[in-house]
Amino acid sequence: MGNKELELGFQRILDGNKGWVDFVAKDTTGRFEQLAKGQNPEILWIGCADSRVPANEVTGRKPGEVFVHRNIANMCVHSDMSMLSVLDYAVNVLKVKHIVVAGHYGCGGVAASLSRKQFGIIDNWLCHIKDVYRLHAKEIDALENEEDKVNRLIELNVKEQVFNLGTTSIVQNAWKNGQDLAVHGVVINIGTGELVNLENSITSNESLGEVFAFV
Repeated sequence: MGNKELELGFQRILDGNKGWVDFVAKDTTGRFEQLAKGQNPEILWIGCADSRVPANEVTGRKPGEVFVHRNIANMCVHSDMSMLSVLDYAVNVLKVKHIVVAGHYGCGGVAASLSRKQFGIIDNWLCHIKDVYRLHAKEIDALENEEDKVNRLIELNVKEQVFNLGTTSIVQNAWKNGQDLAVHGVVINIGTGELVNLENSITSNESLGEVFAFV
């Protein structure tokens, strides 16, 4: 791709923005003027960086209603300061009521974690998903179809990330202080747009296990 193609590609981005500016100018609800003053979302969405799973569109929400953090395979790693900073701001400043960990079927990051191939620096990130596989290897290995293995690991990975969020001091202190806060796990079916509820929501540290629950 030459410089001319790159320039045209960026111009298409700017042209697309003109359409959005026109939409905002014609809006009569006053919501964009309100958004310019600040945000008050009830949802923190932790999703995959995949371009096919935009949080607002999938949840039917408007701008300003979803606070978003995305990374490869929607991971919640306890040493990830980017994720923790987003979580802290969402919980302690924005006072969100729902944290949604959203995986999606056909996730390339999860599929790559089941491979023995090297992909580059991302291999170090994928090790976190391999750890989830290690916990559930017997169940996953019993599946004969490769796609089924990947999709089951996607579900199990989401559940593990919900658990990881629940064990953070940020979430537990919010519960300790009486803050209404729930953590949910879902998986997106890209083909249908459906959010599959994994039914593993947590609203307190009582289900985490004694060693994980702070006092």
